[in-house]
Amino acid sequence: MPTLLITGANRGIGLEFVKRYAAEGWQVIACCRDPQAATALQAVPGKVTIERLEVTDYAAVDTLAAGYADTAIDLLLNNAGIYGNRDGALSISDFDTYLKVLQVNSVAPMKMALALLPALKKARAAKIATISSRMGSIGAGAGGSYVYRASKAAINAAMHNLALDLKPAGITCIVLHPGWVKTDMGGQGADITVETSVSGLKQVIDGAALKDTGKFFNYDGSEIPW
Repeated sequence: MPTLLITGANRGIGLEFVKRYAAEGWQVIACCRDPQAATALQAVPGKVTIERLEVTDYAAVDTLAAGYADTAIDLLLNNAGIYGNRDGALSISDFDTYLKVLQVNSVAPMKMALALLPALKKARAAKIATISSRMGSIGAGAGGSYVYRASKAAINAAMHNLALDLKPAGITCIVLHPGWVKTDMGGQGADITVETSVSGLKQVIDGAALKDTGKFFNYDGSEIPW
């Protein structure tokens, strides 16, 4: 039975991933900040283990990883993320928030990946998939939203280089743009539903192989410029 460990699992894209992988018989380790309040996550049928985790609590990440050190994790899915303040051009309203966004979006996924390496190496052809955003693409930049864009550009760069270093170990590492999705972050005016986004993302993840490591994919499978 393959095993998925996912962050930000209690709502939106993360919750939909949990539902789909659990329905296919995967063992799912679903991480969220407040398991008691995650009623929708608790209701997902299948082999789902809910773990309390604040991804910026790096000691907690180490404790979680130690608890699963003897488990072969086939897929680490870094999904947790925040947007921060919605500033326009030539404006960063709160630099403390800037640092928090960097912690969650840029630092935490790398901490998760490195802490869980022993478990990933126990799996055959393990994968690390990180939910990023087209807004982190320097090649497709459109100005403004400096904090969110910078956080996603940072994790893109880190994961691209991690992919190079993990290739000899046979671990595939990709980053993904989910589209503009109707979630709490994306709002109801967004382009696509959670179901459409996750259906495409899951197809990309499931089909990814070592030849794809270090690539940046849209939810529809097309590549995005760095």
